[in-house]
Amino acid sequence: MKKVYVGMSADLIHPGHLNIIKEASKLGDVIIGLLTDKAIASYKRLPSLKYEQRKIVIENIKGVTEVIPQHELDYTPNLRLIKPDYVVHGDDWKQGVQRKTRQNVIDVLAEWGGKLHEVPYTKGISSTQLNQSLKEIGTTPEIRMDRLRRLIESKPIVKVLEAHNGLTGLIVENISVDQEGRKKEFDAMWLSSLTDSTAKGKPDIEAVDVTSRLHGLNDILEVTTKPIIYDGDTGGIPEHFVFTVKTLERLGVSAIIIEDKTGLKKNSLFGTDVSQTQASIQDFSNKIRAGKLVQVTKSFMIIARIESLILKQGVDDAITRAAAYIEAGADGIMIHSKEKNGEEILEFCTRYKKLEKRVPLVAVPSSYNHMTEQELIEAGVNVVIYANHLLRSAYPAMVNVAKSILVNERSLEADGECMSIKEILNLIPGTK
Repeated sequence: MKKVYVGMSADLIHPGHLNIIKEASKLGDVIIGLLTDKAIASYKRLPSLKYEQRKIVIENIKGVTEVIPQHELDYTPNLRLIKPDYVVHGDDWKQGVQRKTRQNVIDVLAEWGGKLHEVPYTKGISSTQLNQSLKEIGTTPEIRMDRLRRLIESKPIVKVLEAHNGLTGLIVENISVDQEGRKKEFDAMWLSSLTDSTAKGKPDIEAVDVTSRLHGLNDILEVTTKPIIYDGDTGGIPEHFVFTVKTLERLGVSAIIIEDKTGLKKNSLFGTDVSQTQASIQDFSNKIRAGKLVQVTKSFMIIARIESLILKQGVDDAITRAAAYIEAGADGIMIHSKEKNGEEILEFCTRYKKLEKRVPLVAVPSSYNHMTEQELIEAGVNVVIYANHLLRSAYPAMVNVAKSILVNERSLEADGECMSIKEILNLIPGTK
């Protein structure tokens, strides 16, 4: 029998997939190159089902002889390994992100006389529409919570943007750009204590209690499906922290980040300009252990935020703390700095790579915002958080509109700065 190779994501199996497999089986033994989560996430959203789940489904479809992983969008490694007589694919990849992949397949097959067989696109079936329909249904706490770990495992860097209410949650959930044939979007949202308190007109000193913050969290949970990382400030005393962990885990939040400071919380970007005290390594490690002991699932993450660079304690202290917090059970390390050149962050990253035991590394480039995501990836950062940009951009826009109305004694001149009422009605799901 001739060998037939079919590459597919197979996240949501539909008649189009079944038709391709049926046509491929007429040509010989069908080997499915199932794209891994990492391969899919390299050019579009993370699949709903994990690789092993998708593999089980495909293995049980009539006509499939074998299922192997395809680790890249590029077919070349698998094709040269198998040397199939045919590659079968739908004819819908002649344009868009997969156009270059198609040409590469043709060129590689020519090395041993293989052929590309294209199956006409199955009309009336759209994976994009099916996924959008699933998104409108919503998600469950378990699925949302687990997604952050999957993203960290699958993507070179996880992009997180701040959200402080349902509307900003919808922005993080839905905004995307198409660039060079690839869809770019944010992977998760950051529930910042700074933006939560500022939106309520209160100082960022933990004046807004957890119960009040949970109201805003629920507003976001109701209208979004992407993972949420919760800014837990210091986490409070261990006896209180354990209840916060239980509550967030039950709601489906993916992670909490707590900082190793004590006393009245002051924003880190004040640095040593205000009195701030760092917790002892032992006390903070005990808090991490307490949180890990009470969590129920393996998905929830407790991420330790190190304030050593903020408080001028140096990289040595930061590395010592990172190793201790990892040993205490921290699922991630967030390193923070207010220095604009970013040099101490890069030094920390270099030394962090040498630690024998490591966990995902989180950076918040608010001060050193000249650094690109690629530079952070090369430094070893796994998660980047854009921590307060939606609130910071909204406030000046609202001030400008308010001033325009005062100056002109009417709202006409402000129209260019405002969404139309129709756009607002279309923006919010369920309004029509």
